[in-house]
Amino acid sequence: MKIVLLGKSGQVGRELARALQPLGTVVAWSRAQADLEQPDILRTLLRREAPDIVVNAAAYTAVDRAESEPELARRINADTVAVIAAEVARLGGWLVHYSTDYVFDGSKAGRYVETDSTAPLNVYGRTKLEGEQLVAASGCRHLIFRTSWVYAAHGSNFVRTILRLLQERTTLSVVDDQVGAPTSAARIADVTAEILSRIILGLGGVEQGMPVSGLYHLVPSGEISWHGYAVCIAAAARAGGLSLQVTPENILPIRSSAYPQAARRPAHSRLDTAKLRNTFGMSLPHWQEDVQHVVAALLPPVSCKPMIHSP
Repeated sequence: MKIVLLGKSGQVGRELARALQPLGTVVAWSRAQADLEQPDILRTLLRREAPDIVVNAAAYTAVDRAESEPELARRINADTVAVIAAEVARLGGWLVHYSTDYVFDGSKAGRYVETDSTAPLNVYGRTKLEGEQLVAASGCRHLIFRTSWVYAAHGSNFVRTILRLLQERTTLSVVDDQVGAPTSAARIADVTAEILSRIILGLGGVEQGMPVSGLYHLVPSGEISWHGYAVCIAAAARAGGLSLQVTPENILPIRSSAYPQAARRPAHSRLDTAKLRNTFGMSLPHWQEDVQHVVAALLPPVSCKPMIHSP
């Protein structure tokens, strides 16, 4: 079984490079090796490798910058994705592709299911939605995983930023009127690998004959605002012994209007994961579990002074 992984240097890509290893031979490419801005080169590479599975963890993810670079965002998130999907269809393989909660406008009162109408508020969301649609239209066997608020112990993300600010600043204000589910890159990778092992390598867990190619929501259970998320990070850091300039109790909630950004965000982007859980017989933990694990991994090691015994 040969797997080509695109975007191996990103948050999700780095975790996938680890999680996919037991499934077969993994050929992992960074942007320098397979740039999604150059679809013709990517097509040549895929034809040379002829993989059984392509896992695309590469994307244009600069949400605010996309507002001023819509053509580049569309080329990477949609046009090149169509090329990848076409090659996977030609090879008769599987494509794993990742999308976002930002395909929704946040107006729904409850959690979004996969069949809900989409209405992206920003360029990033629109281009990711186009990518989804192009994969589905290609006819290739695919797994599209929509996720949200991705973070890891590496890369640039909310957890690492908040930990830094808690130590550098004396005050901190965080938006409290946007609600979603923080999702660990490691969790995304592990769920991806587990599902691939079940439906492609025949390791069980899926009812025989069940159609599994399609779109799924992949986030942990529970929900929180960005402010509540920051408070959780601070509490975990303090419990781990990190000295903070700003305590969890002193992180101030603010409205989105007080923190203007180039791209509009949905106020509520809660995703229902029943389809994934029921199809693959999987459970997903509460979002706090993975946040606490990643915060602990980022804390400096505790130094123990050696005991000195008197003669």
